[in-house]
Amino acid sequence: YQDRFKAAGLMALLGSGFDPGVTSVFATYTRKHLLDRIDTLDILDCNGGDTGLPFATNFNPEINLREVTAPSRHWENGQWVEGPALSNKQVFDFDQVGPKNMYVMYHEELESLVKHLPEIKRVRFWMTFGDSYLEVLENVGMTRIDPVMFQGREIVPIQFLKALLPEPSSLGPLTKGKTNIGTIATGVKDGAAKTVYINNVCDHEDAYAETGNQAVSYTTGVPAMIGAAMLLTGQWKGAGVFNMEELDPDPFMAMLNTQ
Repeated sequence: YQDRFKAAGLMALLGSGFDPGVTSVFATYTRKHLLDRIDTLDILDCNGGDTGLPFATNFNPEINLREVTAPSRHWENGQWVEGPALSNKQVFDFDQVGPKNMYVMYHEELESLVKHLPEIKRVRFWMTFGDSYLEVLENVGMTRIDPVMFQGREIVPIQFLKALLPEPSSLGPLTKGKTNIGTIATGVKDGAAKTVYINNVCDHEDAYAETGNQAVSYTTGVPAMIGAAMLLTGQWKGAGVFNMEELDPDPFMAMLNTQ
């Protein structure tokens, strides 16, 4: 849509959620103020929430399960590096959440970050999961995305599974704990090596008390509102289709810290 929006003199903003969204703003804020050069960028997405249910996803189950069963993919030294799903695991101690297993996954903001911040040699996206999260579903074939015949009609197993799982919007009153999402950048500042970690912690119960939604909805909705405010107030303007990291991070960050 880039050429069509540009020709019409209109502006579109893509991916103004948390990740993609805020994490890309964290990266450009780091580049503008905290590092002279970014060498590596890691996006860390931790949901430390607990619903008390045996199994539930905190956003659209089909999208969630497709993401975590897809091959991992990250950018390193000018090329994409692929691996089996959930094959690269590290334990990270998240502030206010504690130690969690996190895995390298493919996530769409990697595509635009490597395009608009080409100096970065390696970009990875990490998400936390419990050990048993997908093992059973994978083993019994419920995460398959290809149609299978069942009682004379075709069904897609992952779509059938989605119908059986709790609706994510119903989890608000059940979810306890916190999310912690942010970026770790390594690079150089004033000739010396430096590492910068920017993150946001959100409490599921606080989010529900304020809005009737758990923290995953909250941390997606607030940045969408701020992105709209940037356009409406003219603090971000232009003609064409823009990713978050193409625009000045300062007014977005200022509003994020008050909202």
